[in-house]
Amino acid sequence: MLGPDHGAPRQLWPLTRAFRTRALEIRGRRFVWGERTYLMGIINVTPDSFSGDGLGLDLAAAVALAGRFESCGVDILDIGGESSRPGATPLPVDEERTRVVPAVAAIRSASNLPISVDTCHASVAAAALHAGADIVNDIWGLRHDAKMAQVVARHAAPLVAMHNQRGREFHDVIADIREGFGTTLALAEAAGIDAARIMLDPGFGFGWTPQQNLDMLRRLPELWDLELPLLVGPSRKSTIGLILDAPVDQRLEGTAAAVALAIAGGADVVRVHDVREMMCVARVADAIARGNWLQ
Repeated sequence: MLGPDHGAPRQLWPLTRAFRTRALEIRGRRFVWGERTYLMGIINVTPDSFSGDGLGLDLAAAVALAGRFESCGVDILDIGGESSRPGATPLPVDEERTRVVPAVAAIRSASNLPISVDTCHASVAAAALHAGADIVNDIWGLRHDAKMAQVVARHAAPLVAMHNQRGREFHDVIADIREGFGTTLALAEAAGIDAARIMLDPGFGFGWTPQQNLDMLRRLPELWDLELPLLVGPSRKSTIGLILDAPVDQRLEGTAAAVALAIAGGADVVRVHDVREMMCVARVADAIARGNWLQ
């Protein structure tokens, strides 16, 4: 099943969609969709991150990284304690909580930036929100833990809901993403989560082949009619490494290309490791795709 305009020529730039007049306030900051691209900086408090940037339990290092990101102009800090790379051993929930909650509390004490907690476990999300996190970033889009939707609703927390293709039968990239989002949005509505507080992540790198990942970025405009902000996270992913035949620490330029094209396709938020460099990429991409460069 293809989107209604698949294959038809369309003018993408400047990016215009009706919902982009909406704004979401998080910790006193207004996120005005369509005004510019927002950056989410990745802080991995894991020892086994695929990207080699895991900080483990070193709280000082986590706070220092958050500070560097803030000085570069990042908009959201995303803290995760469980590796989501393919083949990673599932982490006991108690251990994930032990990693994440102290990091959230330490960074909150040093920064007033919005903090996102990257977890699919309701108890970890609840503890992190209590410790000072603002956003729940669920890579299973409320489909992994039946209690997650209630936690998000109870805290009135913004939600990043990813479509995760792992373990699902493939039909078509966009049709599969739409199906996953449909399930997520139904769960959110049933729990009383305000749709205006949801960001959708199509799940680059989560259960797709390299070609399907590329198709996803190419066809992002087919998700515009969902009228919700899109978050895309291609940073340092293996698809980029395969194209460039490059190890994870040599994927900066490839990530920049993917980020720029994601923005051109309508991404409102990009989740990245290299904040300073991707901030520059986003500014130029915004000037082209959104026509918002102020001389």
